[in-house]
Amino acid sequence: MLPHECIEETSLSLSSAIPAPPERRRQQRHRTILRVGALIVDGERELCLVRNISAGGVMVHVYRPCAVGTRVQIEIKNDHPIAGEVVWEEDANIGIEFDTPIDVPDLLATSKLLGDGRLARRPRVEIDRAVKLRCGADTYWARARDISQGGVKVELEEEMPIDADVVVTLDGFRMLAGVVRWRREGQCGISFIQVIPIAELCEWLRREDETRAPS
Repeated sequence: MLPHECIEETSLSLSSAIPAPPERRRQQRHRTILRVGALIVDGERELCLVRNISAGGVMVHVYRPCAVGTRVQIEIKNDHPIAGEVVWEEDANIGIEFDTPIDVPDLLATSKLLGDGRLARRPRVEIDRAVKLRCGADTYWARARDISQGGVKVELEEEMPIDADVVVTLDGFRMLAGVVRWRREGQCGISFIQVIPIAELCEWLRREDETRAPS
């Protein structure tokens, strides 16, 4: 687990070189922001920490083994996957070479950032999990359809009031306090009061996948 990963800085370099492992990385001109990405390997999607982005590639901290030569896609901007290949792996960090170089200034200009450098919208991971929702004295049973560090989208027959306080209980995960932010067509979005640490969320997603995998 990375120390203080809730404030992990991501370097955006104007270099076309692929970011090297941390101990060999040379200092380059860059701007820093906090960024969480989504890594797609063999059709499976999970979160990662983006540590360094250049025009030619990216260095990310991952929560699953990813060998050199693996073909991957990474979402640095939501819903905009970039194809590439893992060219080095060390500890929990990997270097990915993009198939086609990216425009780093454009990436920076189009990033939706909050005033403190956090992304306004965090990457989502699609799931299909049972979830219990407690709203006041009422209890609802629903299906969680996607989750991020900052919230969850659920599908349920009943209607919960907008802005209602709710306690979310996903199987195998701790209780999470949240607020209902939107509701439409049998679904609603819940924002968590506190952001889930990325390592904790990834560990739960991995554990759930292993539990559901056929023996």
